Amino acid sequence: MTQALEQRIYTPDEYLELELASETRSEYRNGAIISMTGGTPDHNELAINLAAFFKSVLRGKPYRIFGADQRLWIPDRNLYIYPDVMVIEKPLQLQTGRTDTVINPCFIAEVLSKSTQDYDHGEKFSAYRTIDSFREYLLIDQYNIHIEHYVKTAANQWLLSEYDDPNITLSLSAFEAHIEIIDLYENIDIDA
Repeated sequence: MTQALEQRIYTPDEYLELELASETRSEYRNGAIISMTGGTPDHNELAINLAAFFKSVLRGKPYRIFGADQRLWIPDRNLYIYPDVMVIEKPLQLQTGRTDTVINPCFIAEVLSKSTQDYDHGEKFSAYRTIDSFREYLLIDQYNIHIEHYVKTAANQWLLSEYDDPNITLSLSAFEAHIEIIDLYENIDIDA
């Protein structure tokens, strides 16, 4: 969920100064500061399940796994954002002059909520596609078993696969890794 702060245009430096002093996270969208509200237990569980999967299968490989507390800078869209799960191939690249903001994810996952699903599908995905290293995007529905999996196949080309069956294995092309959808949805009580 997001909530806009007072209607004022902030510079990136003003945002970063406010963000460092704040106890809560906010996104920066082309001059606007958008307060991020808390998610649901299912939202958090899905993100943790995916991050735990990556931590296990990518152990010893040249990747770093991050959760929703890691800030990403997308300069082409003047956007600071906190993806739910991010994987970055080493070496980790940071925004110039920063030690707390990454710029080179190869994989991003977002857990959909009613208030953010349109943004996650549209403007946010469009912004992510401006990142040269970005190759794979997962959108996970927290209310139903449904996953949208986007894989970059060529410049300006993305392949979409959708999954609704909990007994299917999802193959992640960036890592040659496979996750059972039922494992991703572990502890999530989905109404039939």
